[in-house]
Amino acid sequence: MEFVINGRNLAVSDRFREYATEKIDKIEQLGDKVQRVDAKITKEPSARMADTSLTVELTVLCRGPVVRAEASAGDKFAAFDLAYAKLLERLRRARDRRKVHHGRHTPLAVRVATADLEPADPVQPIYLETPVIAPTSHEPAAETEDVDTYSSPDDVPAGDSPVLIRRKVFSGTPMTLDDAVDNMELVGHDFYLFVDSATGAPSVVYRRQGWTYGVITLDSKCAEGTEEPHEELLAYRAREAATA
Repeated sequence: MEFVINGRNLAVSDRFREYATEKIDKIEQLGDKVQRVDAKITKEPSARMADTSLTVELTVLCRGPVVRAEASAGDKFAAFDLAYAKLLERLRRARDRRKVHHGRHTPLAVRVATADLEPADPVQPIYLETPVIAPTSHEPAAETEDVDTYSSPDDVPAGDSPVLIRRKVFSGTPMTLDDAVDNMELVGHDFYLFVDSATGAPSVVYRRQGWTYGVITLDSKCAEGTEEPHEELLAYRAREAATA
């Protein structure tokens, strides 16, 4: 298993690398044939966000869906611990779903399976959704360095325009709507873009209030006028529950 740590607006110390490396064994045990774990530490230079100035993002690439978690704190060790705890919980949920699938048992409803997850705050960004703690610093404070807030190590020239558009391309493997809901919960996002295996159309599933979900599908037939836009109400894992 490969483990990669990158820092943005800060240098990653050897002590932090050793601390993080000691914990990834648990990730390999819970994951489904884990190939790579990426850790990204970002320092926010704004003094107004001193309590959440460091964000740690952990991403697990394995045979199944990508599992991701992130957290922020005033100390990168505390931020890592928070993100690591979230990641382990999502890996456990993914492992439990694999057991249900292979054992052909009736799966839990998504409302029950995700009951312990904290709802997303509709006001603040996801990277700020961390409990308030009193982090213990593991290393002395580093000297403040002059950094360009708007710079990025992977920025590219954009001619005379100050606006950059970053494109990310991912695998478009078709999947069911139920699997898209599961994958969205595993990465901790409020939405998930996928190709619907039932229709072949690009779709996006998103989280609504009250542990319900919505899905938007783009259909070329509607644009051509051969089919009218419509709505329907679906139940999570209804087919599997009916055939169990």
